[in-house]
Amino acid sequence: MTCKERIISNDYAEILVTDILPSEYINESIDHCYHSLGNGWGIYFAERRRLTGYNMSQSSYSFTPKCYGLMEDFQAQPLEAAQNMNLNTLALAASGILSAQEEPLGLTGNGVTVGIIDTGIRYQEPVFRDLSGRTRIVGIWDQTIQTGTPPEGFQYGSEYTKEMIDEALISSDPLSLVPSTDANGHGSVMASLAAGSSIEGGRFIGAAPGCQIAVVKLREAKQYLKDYYKIPSGVPCYGESDLLQAIQYLQKYVVPLKSPLVICLGIGTSLGDHTGGGMLGNYIDYISRQKSHVFVTACGNEGNSAHHFFGRITELQSYQDVELRVGENEKGFVMDLWGDAPYFYNAIIRSPGGEIIRWNNFRSATPQEFSFIYEKTRILIDYQIVEAMSGAEVIRFRFSDPTEGVWIIRINSEGNVIGGQFDIWLPITDFLSSDTHFLQSDPHTTITEPGYVHSAVTVANYQIVNNSIAPTSGRGFARDNYIVPEIAAPGVDVSTPFGERSGTSVAAAITAGGCAQLMEWAVVRQNDVIANSINIKNYLIRGATRENYLEYPNREWGYGRLNISGVFEFLAGLG
Repeated sequence: MTCKERIISNDYAEILVTDILPSEYINESIDHCYHSLGNGWGIYFAERRRLTGYNMSQSSYSFTPKCYGLMEDFQAQPLEAAQNMNLNTLALAASGILSAQEEPLGLTGNGVTVGIIDTGIRYQEPVFRDLSGRTRIVGIWDQTIQTGTPPEGFQYGSEYTKEMIDEALISSDPLSLVPSTDANGHGSVMASLAAGSSIEGGRFIGAAPGCQIAVVKLREAKQYLKDYYKIPSGVPCYGESDLLQAIQYLQKYVVPLKSPLVICLGIGTSLGDHTGGGMLGNYIDYISRQKSHVFVTACGNEGNSAHHFFGRITELQSYQDVELRVGENEKGFVMDLWGDAPYFYNAIIRSPGGEIIRWNNFRSATPQEFSFIYEKTRILIDYQIVEAMSGAEVIRFRFSDPTEGVWIIRINSEGNVIGGQFDIWLPITDFLSSDTHFLQSDPHTTITEPGYVHSAVTVANYQIVNNSIAPTSGRGFARDNYIVPEIAAPGVDVSTPFGERSGTSVAAAITAGGCAQLMEWAVVRQNDVIANSINIKNYLIRGATRENYLEYPNREWGYGRLNISGVFEFLAGLG
């Protein structure tokens, strides 16, 4: 069996590693292949039925790839449906992007590559062409098509070059030459906002219309991962291993182009330690710190979802009751509890029918599954007392066929030090029924991963009509109090060639285009040739628009509203 066959087969598990995988976990007797991400990071693809210890108790939390969902839930309309809409550039004007496009600055992202990792792109649309009708897309890696040639250094998917796309555009049947498309539409919206050309007589323009566009169309996660995380049928879900390779592809792609790179990611997850750790977070941090690289991510739409619980245990009260409302027809879900040393935690779970189970971490060397007598619910509990990348304790609860109603989970602290605080996160909204939530939730620390990565630009969204933060926008700070988000951008009812769209992914795309403008000024025009994601983030912070009545930074707005022109006013001493 070839490595490609292993990578695309559901019979082969994906295992993320930061060094050589322990021989007791996988050895030469297990059929596998390996993809290196560089710097010690890599991905094993190993035969699932032969694996032992594929759980946290016997391996590592980070081994299993996380599942990520779109930070906006919509089906994009064809371009024809938007032609009669009231297209406008209000979002770019409010962000100081339009004025930065005009002289004397004249910043359009020229010489910069904007990378979109998402659902693909509708390359035939005018918004992705130049004035001559040729494509502005320099490359597409479609991970879902296995009939073409993969990019150099990768084993699966099909790569389509600018030359191939241009040939397709003059063909009577473009999709016969370049069959990659975007059925969902989310990726096309992201690309149009960040980097779209002027269309409809200037009624629409992207933030960086002079840049090059590189696209990775993600394949959906393997079914075994969807089953493990209890992802509902038909909901887009993307695996961490494919995201890692997508970032690697874009980073490699720009090397011969000698082009600054801005990567935009409009997907996220509630899994992870919420401090920027984990495999993806560490890899993004590594890439983003390189000169001429910027990473922009959405902070997620979980602000008012009631999917986060914050608990505190004191000497006066040695336990905390967590009330979890499970909605009708909920098939299952995964939720994680995170707590820091020196405290450690156990749980007593009471079902809506009154049945009780007790779990103590020191009595379980392996995951434990509990079945209820009078209800069909099963709960598998797995844990690590010291998670490898964060050092925190993590407890995972996997609910199968949970009974509708209110569950009570009593969390208590044990050991010679009583106390501590902990966080619990349910999955993102798309991965749950609408009625499943905590009854006493905390709206803070609801930014989705990888929004906590320290070197990334993490973007909240607001409504320009009244300059109010969107209620769905994820809120900071990180679990370790690191300040995120850094900036807020328009993200409510924003005009695009594919209809009006809302969400933090929209705000992230606009910000990514603004970052391309800054990279043109900094690197291409040689005003700050060593600029990276951290530098650009601090330019954005200094140029942000702030209100006198708010204290900054804050959990909703970060350091204020995106203002690219404001950056240059600051640099000129005018701000």
